[in-house]
Amino acid sequence: MLNIFSETLLESAKITLFVMVMMVAVDLLNIRSRGKFALLLDSAGKWKQYVVSSALGTVPGCMGAFANVSLYMHGMITFGALAGSMIATSGDEAFVMLVMFPKIAIVLFLILFLLGFFSSKIIDTVVKKFNIETCTDCEVKQYHKDERSIKHYLKEHIWGHIIKHHMWKTLLWTFGALLFIEIGKQYWDISEVSHHYLFLVLILSALIGLIPESGPNLVFITMFASGVVPFSVLLTNSIVQDGHGLLPMLSYSVKDSIKIKLFNLVIGLTIGIILYLLGL
Repeated sequence: MLNIFSETLLESAKITLFVMVMMVAVDLLNIRSRGKFALLLDSAGKWKQYVVSSALGTVPGCMGAFANVSLYMHGMITFGALAGSMIATSGDEAFVMLVMFPKIAIVLFLILFLLGFFSSKIIDTVVKKFNIETCTDCEVKQYHKDERSIKHYLKEHIWGHIIKHHMWKTLLWTFGALLFIEIGKQYWDISEVSHHYLFLVLILSALIGLIPESGPNLVFITMFASGVVPFSVLLTNSIVQDGHGLLPMLSYSVKDSIKIKLFNLVIGLTIGIILYLLGL
């Protein structure tokens, strides 16, 4: 047991370190752009909104999702574009997937982008047809005036954001998920259990995805990486969950946030059940 504990902790630390490196790289790219991607949507048509918002959502981490929330609050993208972008978003879990199964992760991100893009149009159509009320504007400060300062960047972004709010959670959740799988392999046939109750696991992956937080979803990522669950479970969870990308939206409109989650839950379960019935 002690050996399992130590090996799992070491593996978790390695994954967390790689995740941190990738998060810093993405954060640097985001800071260098200083929100210029928003200009792409100025007076843009809905299809361009769907493409750009889904592309931003596909970017690993929370920055793309946060940007989409801000664009929605400023009335620059539609409700459907925001909801679709959350389908494309995998949050910090995307970094972990890139470490654990990079090739499959890239394919998954492409699928999520396409689902986000087409779902955006579908959701906007449903919203219009059933006269579903949505909010449109709110002012949110995305960038700090001294963001070019190295001291500011190290303090606010590396320490204050990535390390204090992300790294310890990633380490703990990764360790917990890996330990769960390893203990399961040692003391019971977790693959057999998942096989017999696969449909329930798929439903659970969608329900866990409703939690607006990075961490819990790592259980399903680890299970997939270990061959315990099929791709349908991973995709279902990925469609519904958005890491903590929706958190800023909760402070703006709880009703809109719930609507987004409900749309994504329906789409995630629909796609997941179809793949489940196909044996994928």
